[in-house]
Amino acid sequence: MPFKMILKELMDTVPGATGAILADWEGEAVEQCCCYDVYELKVIGAHKGILLNMMKEMHQKLAVGDIRHTVISTAAQHFLVGPIGPDYLLVMTLARGAVVGLAVRRFESALERMYKEIY
Repeated sequence: MPFKMILKELMDTVPGATGAILADWEGEAVEQCCCYDVYELKVIGAHKGILLNMMKEMHQKLAVGDIRHTVISTAAQHFLVGPIGPDYLLVMTLARGAVVGLAVRRFESALERMYKEIY
């Protein structure tokens, strides 16, 4: 499965991208690509997986439809988080100055490609 290739392409096509990780529903890393400490990215992936699961539960209770992706912005960086079916998630980290709109577009494409590979 070309997960590493998809993650690397995502990073290469989004200026300001600093990391991308595919994790399972428990937050365990399946594959990752980053320009900083891999352990830090794995912790970020697990944490954002917890947040995504909480958001999915809220959306089910509110009957507002499934989450496609979410953007979390902090003072230091942006995070894109999205589910890949019921069992996996993709997390991407971006420098604060990155163009989030472009990142979202490429992120959604990566989500679709990974979904096809997994399911």
